[in-house]
Amino acid sequence: MINHMKTNAPAVNRKTDAAPVYVGVDVAKATLQVHRQGRQTELSNTAAPRAKLCRELKTLPSVHVVCEATGGYERDLVGALHKAKIPVSVVNPARVRAAAQALGQRAKTDRIDAAMLSDYGQRYQPQPTPPASPTQHQLVALTQWLKQLIEARAMAKIQAEHHHDPFVKKQHQALLDCYQAHIKAVEDKLQALVQKDQELQQRAETLDAIEGVGSRTALMVLAHLPELGQLNRQQVAALAGLAPWTRESGTMKGLRCIGGGRPEVRLALYMSALSAVRFNPVLRAFYQRLIAKGKFPKVALTAVMRKLLIYMNHQLKALTDQPLSPVQGKS
Repeated sequence: MINHMKTNAPAVNRKTDAAPVYVGVDVAKATLQVHRQGRQTELSNTAAPRAKLCRELKTLPSVHVVCEATGGYERDLVGALHKAKIPVSVVNPARVRAAAQALGQRAKTDRIDAAMLSDYGQRYQPQPTPPASPTQHQLVALTQWLKQLIEARAMAKIQAEHHHDPFVKKQHQALLDCYQAHIKAVEDKLQALVQKDQELQQRAETLDAIEGVGSRTALMVLAHLPELGQLNRQQVAALAGLAPWTRESGTMKGLRCIGGGRPEVRLALYMSALSAVRFNPVLRAFYQRLIAKGKFPKVALTAVMRKLLIYMNHQLKALTDQPLSPVQGKS
């Protein structure tokens, strides 16, 4: 999620007339380090301690929890906080670390991280992370598993070239067939999920209608970039890690590069961009124009990815009131 940072004084809760109490929680696989009003507590990252923490936090007026995205270890805590109706912000670890270094804090421990999360909340007041729907949770799980299966099948295909023993070749073919069956089962499950949710179906069909964007790409982007259609072009490019960083100082003009953001979205867009520069007449002309100007193919392809994402964002904003143009839509 995008965390809109503010620099003004802490917001006041109208119901309690109290400034928010920011509680930092450093999440690890086995533990939760909690910094609350200057006090530190370490809990086990299991159901009972999480429930106890939620009950204690409910007693604080205007409490707001801040934790980092930790690759999945934070999900159970965030789910428990959402269930208890306690605001929680899942923030980018790089931003919190940069804020700590700006204060001269170079050391890094769980206790220090928890304190820095509290300070980050107090200083920047990140927006609460909204709870995801059960459909969104399932969409993320299925697309992640599909990606892993496709990558495993690709690796197995490469390995197959080096097998010569008949028995090994037979076993390897059985493995490839197994991967293919699993991929088909996951894709069927995804289609069933889309059919059950009218809004998701409409969004998926809108993206799938763009030349160069297939159903896999559409679902991958919707799973890992649910904000698509609600942001402006600069925000959506930055969130996907496709906004170039400017590096200039005095007379030095550094090379621009991209990074950060959500790698799953970039990977899906990369594959779509490869198709789009061949089959989408608008994006093909755009790509060729950049190449003619002397841009490296990779740089031009990145620009195509960004343009494609911005167009996808625009189409989801429009949906029914702005149909696909005959040039960019599939025939």
